[in-house]
Amino acid sequence: MTEPTPGPRPRAALAMSPDVAAAVLDPESRAALDALCDLAPTVLEDLTTPAARAVLADRELLITGWGCPPLDDDVLLAAPRLRAVVHTAGSVRGHVTDACWDRGVEVSSAAAANALPVAEYTLAMILLTGKQVLESARAYRAARTRADWLRTPRTVGNHRRTVGILSASLIGRRVIELLRPHDIDVLLHDPYVDEAEAARLGVRPVGLAELFRLGDTVSVHTPLLPETRGLVSRELVDSMRPGAVLINTARGAVLDQDALTDAALAGRVRAVLDVTDPEVLPPDHPLWDCEHVLITPHLAGSQGNEWRRLADTAVSEVARWVSGEGFLHPVRRERLAFLA
Repeated sequence: MTEPTPGPRPRAALAMSPDVAAAVLDPESRAALDALCDLAPTVLEDLTTPAARAVLADRELLITGWGCPPLDDDVLLAAPRLRAVVHTAGSVRGHVTDACWDRGVEVSSAAAANALPVAEYTLAMILLTGKQVLESARAYRAARTRADWLRTPRTVGNHRRTVGILSASLIGRRVIELLRPHDIDVLLHDPYVDEAEAARLGVRPVGLAELFRLGDTVSVHTPLLPETRGLVSRELVDSMRPGAVLINTARGAVLDQDALTDAALAGRVRAVLDVTDPEVLPPDHPLWDCEHVLITPHLAGSQGNEWRRLADTAVSEVARWVSGEGFLHPVRRERLAFLA
């Protein structure tokens, strides 16, 4: 990486929830940012206050995170020198507005860094559900004796299991990468991936209906866009193999949750849901007590020590921008239709 050129450091500010700033940007990360730019000491959560406007007036760079308000026309009017946004999380849809793109503000995101823990979670769930670990543990706890392991059904295990990946997104591609060392057949449905790219990824491209019909496990990684809302329909859920697993780490609204509830309660499919619609499900929702469903509290993305990966990515991107090298992980306006 090119070293920053000597001279005045660009003026920067943190725009996010103060709690997020404290969690994601540890003292070492804050010190690294301080060394690269003239970082305002106050974390900006409300960009409409006089104090925030005084900070924005001469800032060239905003380092954003969860809880950042929209950077709309009014905010940009108060930040006439703003040239770049470095986001310490994944999607920028919640705060980077058309006004930013119209202004020509450069944008970077840590989406690639955040994709790894989601892919790791997905891999773990694919392998655990393939081995039927949760079911076996529950039966073992109830019986307090070991069943005859030689009578294990041939539906249990991960040898030559077929896994369908819905969308070759950043996370979908990382899942495919992590599956390579395993003896698993991988199918992919993504209308934007052609045969040649699928071959490079090492997957077999299939239609949407075929993905759900053939997959022992189907893992959803499509972003929530107007055209993907409800994409995983009742018809697709009902077409899944008996005992197949549906994993969703994308957004709850991508799938027909009522259809999944019916199929899971009937014992036709199993599911791992890190996201639901809404989050959190109502206390009396039947999925909570369904033995065929594991629900986790949207934890697949970066948490705990994984936040450091996000911070390191942001620091690296700021260093590249300060040096004039350009972002390694830019977000382009023309790609927004394909991003979460």
